[in-house]
Amino acid sequence: MAAVARRIGVAPATLRTWDRRYGLGPSLHKAGSHRKYCPADLAKLTLMRRLISTGVAPADAANQAKMHRGELPVSTQVRAFELREDLVSALHRAANILDTAFVESALRKDIDDNGVVLSWSEVIVPLLVRIGDEWEKTGVGIEVEHMLSSLLKGILRDSSRALENPRNPTPVLLAAVGEEVHSLALNALAAALAERGIQIFYLGARTPLEAIDAMVRRSAPPAIFLWAQLKQNGHEKFFREIPSIRPAPRIILGGPGWDVVDTQGVTFVHDLAGACTEIESAVGF
Repeated sequence: MAAVARRIGVAPATLRTWDRRYGLGPSLHKAGSHRKYCPADLAKLTLMRRLISTGVAPADAANQAKMHRGELPVSTQVRAFELREDLVSALHRAANILDTAFVESALRKDIDDNGVVLSWSEVIVPLLVRIGDEWEKTGVGIEVEHMLSSLLKGILRDSSRALENPRNPTPVLLAAVGEEVHSLALNALAAALAERGIQIFYLGARTPLEAIDAMVRRSAPPAIFLWAQLKQNGHEKFFREIPSIRPAPRIILGGPGWDVVDTQGVTFVHDLAGACTEIESAVGF
């Protein structure tokens, strides 16, 4: 039972309760031996746990699980949430039990339904904040944060796949400067721009000044977006020391790591929507 509990993501005592209260126990039984869980039992238990994590009452979840037959794609278990807070709570519960299939399916559906900007601001950021606060208060759950970040990067990369017919002939440049490794917001921006048909050069995390300099010389981007999460990375050199080109690119800074005294020639944005608006303007949309 302990092995099944670990696989399902619940405590052994929970499995015993589900068996006693709802009849969701092992179905295989041989004389003189313990009952054993078969694949169909595991499927029912997985569905039970997933439904509960999305807010379904245990009794209702048990009834649905007992009626389950055969394969049931996780996408069919992602219901519509009337309130965004309910979706965040469901994702939080699913992430804490490492139900990556549900988290991924729910996030992909939300992005498809609402777009990257709304999904990022209303669901993903609140979810990340909730998980981060929980880890900070309790000291446990760092694996959940890393799992979720990795999952999000994959989802956002898929959303920012290469455009067949970009609206801008010259790509926009995106980079996280210096030793900045917190680049998830940059992935979100790349995905949001792809939705708008805007082509980019994505340099990603830990981009040195030399790389930005070379890309500006070679590609003459209409806009340069630079991300700094931490104060030690937001140095003015990353935009003051790049080569002068004509026409001059619009330089846009994002993230709490910037502390720029002379703001002439640069634009600060405070959220994903603002970054998209500035970049669309720079490319002439």
